[in-house]
Amino acid sequence: MTATCVILDIGGVLEITPETGWVQRWEKRLELPMGTVHERMHDVWSAGSVGSISEREVHKQVAGRLGLTTLQVEAFMADLWAEYLGTPNEELIDYVRGLHGSCRLGILSNSFVGARERETSLYHFDELVEQIVYSHEIGIEKPDPRAFEAACASLDVRPENCLFIDDAAANVAAAQAAGMQAHLFEDNTRTVTRIAAHLDAGT
Repeated sequence: MTATCVILDIGGVLEITPETGWVQRWEKRLELPMGTVHERMHDVWSAGSVGSISEREVHKQVAGRLGLTTLQVEAFMADLWAEYLGTPNEELIDYVRGLHGSCRLGILSNSFVGARERETSLYHFDELVEQIVYSHEIGIEKPDPRAFEAACASLDVRPENCLFIDDAAANVAAAQAAGMQAHLFEDNTRTVTRIAAHLDAGT
């Protein structure tokens, strides 16, 4: 029997990640014009997303570009990670955990250097699914079609047998263009219904 597969995004799907306003608070604290942090750090954030910079170098760049002390850098990065990691979507995580043995399970996430260690420690996603493909580890971000190819290859499954779930419409469209089934995450109820339909069709 051909393997049926479900691949999920993390931020906004398995993690609930509302904006915390941390950047604006730092700009106010440092008396910087609004938008300065992202303007100065944009290329560093981009590099971190594809793993072309280390965490240590990120800290060094934050210190140099924003004029922060070592203690301030640690506080700044703690605020960044607090928003990035959000809180677990327990209802969906519990449902996915219940799928073990009935289909192949994977994660495909646009990420940031250091994400695997933190998400493994906090949420144990490595125990929830068989394979996690992070953009900072493969050097490719969604919606690049190679990201979806990498996720399917990691699980040794065919794209047409995979349902991909993401909260960004552009990524859903890209997954479909790559030959996958795809669902735009809006809430847990509709997502669970869509996964169940996918599994029924694959049996």
